[in-house]
Amino acid sequence: MAAIPDSRSAHATVAASGLNNAQMEAVHHLDSPCLVLAGAGSGKTRVITYKIVRLLQHGLAPKNIAAITFTNKASQEMRERAKQLVGAKAAKDLAISTFHSLGVRMLREDGTRLGLKEQFSILDSDDVLGVMKEAGGATDNKLARQWQWTISLWKNMGVTSATAMSVAKDADEQVAAKVMKLYEERLMAYGAVDFDDLIGFPLKLLQRDEEARAKWQKLFQHVLVDEYQDTNAVQYELLKQLVGDPGRARFTAVGDDDQSIYGWRGATIDNLKRLPAEYPTLKVIPLEQNYRSTSAILRAANEVIALNPKIFQKKLWSDLGDGEPVQIVQCDGEEHEAERAVARIQALRGNDARIKFSDFAILYRANHQSRVFEQKLRAAQIPYKVSGGQSFFDRAEIKDLCAWLRLIVNEDDDPAFLRAVTTPKRGIGHTTLGALSDFAGKWKVSMFEALFAESLGVALKSKAIDGLHEFGRYVNDFQHKAKTTIGAEAAKPMLLEWLKEIGYEQHLYDNEDSEKAAQSRWGNVLDFIDWVAKRCGGEITEDGGTFESEKKSVLEIAQSISVILSLAERGEEQDVVTLSTLHASKGLEWPHVVLAGINEGLLPFRSDTEESSGDHIEEERRLMYVGITRARTTLAVSTLKRRKKGRDTIMGVPSRFIAEMKLHEAKSQEDPRERLRKLRESIAAKTASAPPTAAS
Repeated sequence: MAAIPDSRSAHATVAASGLNNAQMEAVHHLDSPCLVLAGAGSGKTRVITYKIVRLLQHGLAPKNIAAITFTNKASQEMRERAKQLVGAKAAKDLAISTFHSLGVRMLREDGTRLGLKEQFSILDSDDVLGVMKEAGGATDNKLARQWQWTISLWKNMGVTSATAMSVAKDADEQVAAKVMKLYEERLMAYGAVDFDDLIGFPLKLLQRDEEARAKWQKLFQHVLVDEYQDTNAVQYELLKQLVGDPGRARFTAVGDDDQSIYGWRGATIDNLKRLPAEYPTLKVIPLEQNYRSTSAILRAANEVIALNPKIFQKKLWSDLGDGEPVQIVQCDGEEHEAERAVARIQALRGNDARIKFSDFAILYRANHQSRVFEQKLRAAQIPYKVSGGQSFFDRAEIKDLCAWLRLIVNEDDDPAFLRAVTTPKRGIGHTTLGALSDFAGKWKVSMFEALFAESLGVALKSKAIDGLHEFGRYVNDFQHKAKTTIGAEAAKPMLLEWLKEIGYEQHLYDNEDSEKAAQSRWGNVLDFIDWVAKRCGGEITEDGGTFESEKKSVLEIAQSISVILSLAERGEEQDVVTLSTLHASKGLEWPHVVLAGINEGLLPFRSDTEESSGDHIEEERRLMYVGITRARTTLAVSTLKRRKKGRDTIMGVPSRFIAEMKLHEAKSQEDPRERLRKLRESIAAKTASAPPTAAS
């Protein structure tokens, strides 16, 4: 449909949606703040998209509705569903985006009010590490990474460089507090921000600038937040500023306290606890009907999570039948565990030709656990993918090209300048660059600006200056071409010509040990050129989460390249087994799941240096709950009799979470005839063609 035609049609759209009573209540509640407690598999995305329909019917313009997600994939899925319901025109103007993309939008419009450059750069993790090492005078990557992690956590908690010293717990954190101040000074000098600043700076803008606050509050008259339990302290404060006074605030938070598993990166379950206190008119609506899993799987999940203290009461249930019992698989060690997982995949596929490899997932607590599963799957010639492995956009060759694109957007981006000027090599050495850096620091200008300074001759020899000038002129020429090259058809040849001019293909062959490796990397480069060119052609862009129908210049695409690259998820659906950490599996589902290495020390995880606190065990229990509820049809939980710990082999103790599932109790209490009846019903349900449900 082109748009919501009238009230009756909108009501009819919602009425014919197949929503259950609780979902319908959440969709229709508009008069006060609303917290939707969306249990696993309970259809939260459907609720959010139909609530958007209801808000449009209620009279809000599309631009006045903001829906905030945590991943680009989630925002694109939400926009696509909204498009199907309200039409392309209305969907185009909806402010559906990630927190970070919303932050980019706010800072692109109003960042100058905070002293930011209009075309600021967004530094990726590697760039941040470089600036961190420079700020702290460190050569050790491990030390700088620790600073980076500590400072990021502080920023997510709302700690600033001015207050960091007061929260530092030990001598190492006191050093990090000093580095934080120097790091922030360098970011300001570079005209750059990091990813944490994309949340922190918009919050600062709304807190300090009454005019900006009024503008954004007027624009967003209803805010919907997905995965609310994953918000950190700064995101919560940003939401408060966006919705305004509690008496008139209108927002819908959708989350699940039982799936809060990101405390280690600053997410806090306290944000759920604060809502009823800070918004007295808050309406809490639990979604308890699960459309994903069998009753046997949900019983195990409910038993485990029942041992955590409850903020809000809810208990998942399903009408999909009891299904297969949850299986506990005892294994001698890691290799035996992987062999049994492979055998399970082969047996299930052998019994039913309709079952695909992509119906299987093997989930584990830590990345290192994937290695032995990869070995056994390769030996059995079973295709697989490792979720959370190296992203296409993390490859060195892609980062090289992104540095060039960042530099033509912001010539003061020193980290981008350093990468571009040395990749490919052009006879400009470290000594020259070190002298240029000192000169730029002395005069408080960027390195790119410094290379054209008339007085540079006092710091560098003329031959070195000639090389820098040649590079600077080329960057200016490339910038002009990028600005005037518009649309996909023009962008691709221009970008290929750029690669030829800088000799990038030859650079790859000169720096790889084998021709095959160089060819593979060059193939990645060509894929990247296609990726950029398509966005110049007016496809959906990730930046800001909005549709872009008009053609764009290469420079316009480059302006948001950092946030696009950091939030993009690539890859078509493939028929492969998924190997994934439990954290990376959240939000996903598979018919057949194996939870691997469910042992004390692994899940719940315990390091040698830390005692397990009550809060830690509760979060690990939520992680087990998330793992269990990824499964739709069958679930196998494997535990090790012996497991490797470093170079040693130790006795394996089954995780406490296995006993907490109470599988033996459920089995002994069940009447065999009742089980047979439920099994027949389950088989009949699977073979019958079912109408659309309210699950998705």
